[in-house]
Amino acid sequence: MNRLHGRVRGAPLPAPCNVNWHAVCSPAGQGDCDESFITGSQSGNWGAADMIYLDNASTTWPKPPEVLAAMTRFQEQNGANPGRGAYRMAMAASDQLRAVRAKITRLFDADAPERTILCLNCTDALNIAIKGVLREGDHVVTTAAEHNAVLRPLRAMADRGFVDVTWLDTDGRGYVDPQAVAQAITPSTRLVAVTHASNVTGSIQPIETIGRIVREHDALFLVDAAQTAGVVDVSVKQMNIDLLAAPGHKALLGPMGTGVLCVGERVDPSPWREGGTGGDSAHPVQPPEYPYILEAGTPNAIGFAGLGAALDVITPAETLAHEQRLLARLIDGLADTPGVAIAGDPDPTRRVGTLSLTIASMAVDEAGAVLDESFDIAVRAGLHCAPLMHKLLGTFPAGTVRVSPGRYTTVEEIDRTVEAINKLATA
Repeated sequence: MNRLHGRVRGAPLPAPCNVNWHAVCSPAGQGDCDESFITGSQSGNWGAADMIYLDNASTTWPKPPEVLAAMTRFQEQNGANPGRGAYRMAMAASDQLRAVRAKITRLFDADAPERTILCLNCTDALNIAIKGVLREGDHVVTTAAEHNAVLRPLRAMADRGFVDVTWLDTDGRGYVDPQAVAQAITPSTRLVAVTHASNVTGSIQPIETIGRIVREHDALFLVDAAQTAGVVDVSVKQMNIDLLAAPGHKALLGPMGTGVLCVGERVDPSPWREGGTGGDSAHPVQPPEYPYILEAGTPNAIGFAGLGAALDVITPAETLAHEQRLLARLIDGLADTPGVAIAGDPDPTRRVGTLSLTIASMAVDEAGAVLDESFDIAVRAGLHCAPLMHKLLGTFPAGTVRVSPGRYTTVEEIDRTVEAINKLATA
């Protein structure tokens, strides 16, 4: 257990690799490189249709055709400002937002549609929760597995002396110990904030157990479902979640610029921003009714039109099983590759479709660039906005190469990725 201002030293940045990739890429293994094997910035024409996209932990791609169709239909037929008029087009836009709220509430087994807040993204939702709930002198428990969307607001508040923050280390595979949570809670603990799954190791946290502990201590429970919403079952009621934040653009398959915050009956966050709601305009302060108290300004109606369509086609259980099968194939394929180290739990059934690795002979940023430019494989290299997780793993400050398959990733694409990483590691 560490206080917020503690420090963990990380591993040094690996030395750059000087391999001649034009030679390595060549099917003959020598001389000039086959130009058909070189794409990306080297050729100036990367061609998304030919790319193996493995950055679904950042945002899913491609989107279902129903999402694009719904967004186009909204803009062409119903592009009015929701709640900002009594004419039919504006009312229809408002009805669409209500329908999206109802779908999200059902998906997450949340308390009420009006307490499902439509946000700009998951970061926005987390900020609404954190800044709307905490009071001066409060204590917060969080973990080293968190994204900067949780860590940075809390650090800023702690640096001002507004709150006291304790974060909990994970074990070597990225899991939070529920008993460590229980031991960290004090009489002044108001909030416990835990990510449902790490965006570095993919480890799925025991949220239901932690939620029960938090409820027993009469604290509030905030869950960041950025990596699980749309693939792992989430029940706000069964898991004792008071605040659930999720993005619309990841496994929920919606467009960027969409997010949600489900607010439970035990908590009423103060508004983080104030402004127009389309109704009760004479009132000098933010209306107290949900969802308007936490929603100010024109919403991303076209984005939520797309998210509404996505919610009709997502298949969480099937998608998770598919991603875990692909992870198993990836892990097995790299098991005997010299110099490749995989972070987190080797059991793919205990993680979402995210895998981080390092290659002993190559810096992670170089590996990511070569996979893109020479093999047409899109991965993310670096710290993934989760620096404390990398410090625990010993991969700070360089980070890892993160491979995250999704709903549309194929076995053939995983096999090609294994082949490419093997080439990089053994060159």
